[in-house]
Amino acid sequence: MIKTYIDASTKGNPGPSGGGIVLFSEDKDIYEQKSFAISTSLTNHQAEFAVFSYLLDHLYTQDLHTQTILVYTDSKILAQTIQKNYTKNQNFKKYLNEIQKKLQNFALLFIKWIPEANNKGADNLARQGLQKALKS
Repeated sequence: MIKTYIDASTKGNPGPSGGGIVLFSEDKDIYEQKSFAISTSLTNHQAEFAVFSYLLDHLYTQDLHTQTILVYTDSKILAQTIQKNYTKNQNFKKYLNEIQKKLQNFALLFIKWIPEANNKGADNLARQGLQKALKS
């Protein structure tokens, strides 16, 4: 099983954003930390969707999409939207459609909401990603 923690950080709403990902698997001997700038101006919620989409791309390119994957996020909106596979919010529909297409390539993926206090690693990386976005 692969466990991932994801988070986004945004300055302004909308504004520059960054993402953070912690990815590990004890049985596969994997441990990665990633921080990255998000090139477009987004709201914080949109940035959370963008980070999840980035994670899916990363897992796929690393050939990990056949594994059981557990994604932890402190964004209730992201977790609920993915779990329900539905959103009324027009700002999220584009992301949901993109994510739905990507999820078809995955064997088994769960997303779970966790409190912000339990997501400090991804939060720190997202803040680093935001600093990268502010410098570019």
